[in-house]
Amino acid sequence: MGKIREKVRNLSVRKTILLYLAVSLFISFLLSAYVAWAASGLQEQIWWKYTDEDIYFAAVELENEGYMAQIPRPQGYEMSRIDHGISEACDFLQTYSVLVFSVAGSCVSVFLFYRNKLKKPIEELEMASQKIADNDLDFRITYENRDEMGHLCHEFDRMRGQLEENNRKLWHMIEDERALRSAIAHDIRSPLSVLKGYQEMLLDYFPDGTIDRERTVEMLQEGMKQICRMDVFIDSMQKMNSLEHRILKAEQISSVQLEKDIQRELDILGKEKRIHLRVCETDESFCGDQEVILEVLENLLSNAIRYARERIDIKVSLTSEVLTLSVQDDGNGFLEDVDKVTSAFHQQNIKDSLTHTGMGMYLARLYCEKHGGKLLLENEGSGGAVVTAVFHRIA
Repeated sequence: MGKIREKVRNLSVRKTILLYLAVSLFISFLLSAYVAWAASGLQEQIWWKYTDEDIYFAAVELENEGYMAQIPRPQGYEMSRIDHGISEACDFLQTYSVLVFSVAGSCVSVFLFYRNKLKKPIEELEMASQKIADNDLDFRITYENRDEMGHLCHEFDRMRGQLEENNRKLWHMIEDERALRSAIAHDIRSPLSVLKGYQEMLLDYFPDGTIDRERTVEMLQEGMKQICRMDVFIDSMQKMNSLEHRILKAEQISSVQLEKDIQRELDILGKEKRIHLRVCETDESFCGDQEVILEVLENLLSNAIRYARERIDIKVSLTSEVLTLSVQDDGNGFLEDVDKVTSAFHQQNIKDSLTHTGMGMYLARLYCEKHGGKLLLENEGSGGAVVTAVFHRIA
């Protein structure tokens, strides 16, 4: 019985309304037949009171195949008012009971169909629409029937989840932009303050000759360093801006080709430390943007070279769906929260601000997320940091 109820509950809307109508019409026909039969019996009982029994039984004795005696219908004036009214009502029921019960049964079936099939999902969709209008996405649609309304509720709930995810990403972008504006203001103000101080000193002391030539040249050189620092900063900003509009190029990447490309990068960047590269060979190929992957490797490798003592290990593995690139160094590891490390303009050492903008890990994280993956940071138990970039296949 439970399986039948479950099967009926998951019928399509069209099949359900047809089932409700068929059942209601069947029951209506049975009821109308019973009512017509009962009305006919009641009517005969009333007529019998006004029939001459001797004449009737004499007629019964004369019955044959072509003749059947029936209780004669008395004239209206022969019956009492009550009996006449009941007889007329029985006539009405015998004539129109099928129509009355069919219409009533159809109305009941439509009501039951709405209550059992449409009311709950419509109420849930109305509730969900109101909550979305109130910017409240912390809810779930619980209607789980496998019919058209269940599919609609499922799609609506999926839309709610997507809106929630979009809001989360938007909030994350707003927070990143807020932090970015704050960092930009800080990083621009610092070199400008230094340049302003040097300019004020030159304006105050250079005209009257109180500052010697050597000191003047030193101040100009320091000012040039600050200008170069702003150039690096502006280049990083342009690179980040172009990342937002960058379209990924899908290309097939094999482990052999990727190993050759990484080795070329190591020949350029890997002269300061001992770098060990290990690429897991496979016959599968990964579909992704190789230029983006190599840029992430360059950022991770540059960061590892700055903090490693002697050795850096790079491990690469790929399948047709996922490519992982792990860089491990033997330095002191991450001394701060990983969220801070991957934020824009993060600098662990104040001296780095002269040559680095603190955008490497931030850009690496953005590149991974744009490629459908993520950037994982952790400290190795024996010391050092491990950064793993995960890229997912693109179409």
